[in-house]
Amino acid sequence: MGPPYLDGIEYLIIKNVSAGVLAFLAGQVDMTSPYYLQVPVLNDIKNQDAAAICNLVPVNVNRNVMMNRAAPPFNDPDLRRAVALALDRKAFVDTLTLGKGDFGAVMQPPPEGIWGMPPEMLNTLPGYDPDVPKNRAEARRIMEKLGYRPDKRLAVKVSTRNVQPYRDAAIILIDQLKEIYIDGELDIIDTVQWYPKVMRDDYTVGLNLTGNGLDDPDQTLYENFTCGAEGNYDRYCNPELDKMVDRQSMEFDQKKRKELVWAIERKLAEDAARPILWHNRTGTCWHPYVKGYTLMVNSVYNGWRMEDVWLDR
Repeated sequence: MGPPYLDGIEYLIIKNVSAGVLAFLAGQVDMTSPYYLQVPVLNDIKNQDAAAICNLVPVNVNRNVMMNRAAPPFNDPDLRRAVALALDRKAFVDTLTLGKGDFGAVMQPPPEGIWGMPPEMLNTLPGYDPDVPKNRAEARRIMEKLGYRPDKRLAVKVSTRNVQPYRDAAIILIDQLKEIYIDGELDIIDTVQWYPKVMRDDYTVGLNLTGNGLDDPDQTLYENFTCGAEGNYDRYCNPELDKMVDRQSMEFDQKKRKELVWAIERKLAEDAARPILWHNRTGTCWHPYVKGYTLMVNSVYNGWRMEDVWLDR
């Protein structure tokens, strides 16, 4: 006889993360929701239950900034570029992931990501220079040319979903935008209303998460950045980039294809197309009697079938 595999899986919907953690610690559930625990929460579980098995993995999900390029004021590419230059990615990672997040462009960063830029190349992209004060000085010069200054600031709403992974990042984004004369007001949107609102272009600035099903350029680029694509929420459209995406897709040599993908990442950064903040690492915890569970490292959408999982109790 083989292991006693699961007959079924029951999911308890617990909206509050703290309540979910308490349910796990009390033994009311066998494991937490896969790929959902942020680093501070995962550490808290380990501190309270040393026997719990908790792992943190890169899941090919990035935090990014959407700007409504279909309407003023962010139909101005210079304003979008100023926002991209204002970002302090390390501050996001240090604050929200305790240093466990990964810096990258649109593709999942190495070493887990096959196609992402090496760090030395990534740092040459607009806004990725580790010298944040220099970047922000350039951003302020752009803003001043557009007519903004300390006594004439731009007021915007920063919209995001009403769940912790979105809200926390949006709060830090608002704080950073103050450095370039932009005053953001947090606009919390219920999940059921978030995507319809985005698809109606009913936002000014948005803090969004983008999850990719595969670490593959075709899936990431065609779905999120080509003209009219279903996942291209902020309506970025550049026919030149579409041709670049087609070109990389037809390249059989992996080395040459990587170079084409990196050229695309550079073009997207130059165009401030949905600036990427960081690629997150999230965790899952389970009790020791849960056997056979394997966390995936390439997509938040994989590993949910649990066909090899069994309970030893």
